[in-house]
Amino acid sequence: IFISALQDIKERGNQTVVTEFIFLGFSNHPELQGLFFLIFLVVYLVTLLGNLLILAAIRINPVLHTPMYYFLSNLSSLDICYTSTTVPIMLVNFFREKKTITYDDCLSQLFFLVAFAGSECVLLAAMAYDRFVAICHPLRYPVLMSKRVCGYLAAGSWLCGLVNSLVHTGLTATLTLCGPNQINHFLCDIPLLLKLSCSDTSINEVALYISSAIIGLSPCLFTAVSYILIISAILKIQSAQGRQKAFSTCASHLTVVVIYYGTGNFNYDQPSSGYSLDVDMLVSVLFCIVTPMLNPIIYSLRNKEVKFALRKLCEGHILSSDSSVQIRS
Repeated sequence: IFISALQDIKERGNQTVVTEFIFLGFSNHPELQGLFFLIFLVVYLVTLLGNLLILAAIRINPVLHTPMYYFLSNLSSLDICYTSTTVPIMLVNFFREKKTITYDDCLSQLFFLVAFAGSECVLLAAMAYDRFVAICHPLRYPVLMSKRVCGYLAAGSWLCGLVNSLVHTGLTATLTLCGPNQINHFLCDIPLLLKLSCSDTSINEVALYISSAIIGLSPCLFTAVSYILIISAILKIQSAQGRQKAFSTCASHLTVVVIYYGTGNFNYDQPSSGYSLDVDMLVSVLFCIVTPMLNPIIYSLRNKEVKFALRKLCEGHILSSDSSVQIRS
């Protein structure tokens, strides 16, 4: 046993420790690099603009100072942070012949990516609980969803994502990563780095399964049960107008939940073989880049209060611009 351990140490000593990684994402289509850059730049700018407008509208309009929109402001903040973790470096890499990222930068990206994704999973469950209380227990809503409770739920969502990310990043940092240093993706993620490890990854895999159940599956099941109870309560409403009004209050959130959990589960639960690199890239783009862009669009299109607040915000900006022009003239 001692001799085999010495041989293992010797073999590892002869291996080159990875100090940087090379992204191979989108490398199959070098002739489309310019088009990809333009598309992702537009998507990123739309994501930033849409979520910033949502934040500004909620901040300025007192009508939107309710638990539902408090959680929506947290969701918009998470979407801005989440997409900013991956897209800027990806845009820069489109102009590089060698698309590299240092080991430390890769771990940093991994930490923030896992933190924001985990926080959003838990936050969507908190938003489902808010809709459940609003529709199934409307008389107790002011008590069950007080400012303190909303603050605890939002802070708990961010804290869950942070703790989960700290655990995974710490475990990933203990791995011995050897060549090749190529990542078949455009970002650093836990499963991708586990494939590059030449040390034992059993603890990392167990931690990944546990966190997937706690941070991923549990909020998803909680949200599903909440909406089963919500739909059941809506169907018991006598008037068609009442049913339509009740459903409209949760339709936007339900749409966001289906898109987020659907693309997330497909992204992380797909088989290790059988999919091409292009399909893998497409699924990851939908989950990491397109979904944060869709959230403000869905809420602004399906929610009358948000549409009114955004229209009021834009009109106020136009009026202030006209008045400043008149003063100068």
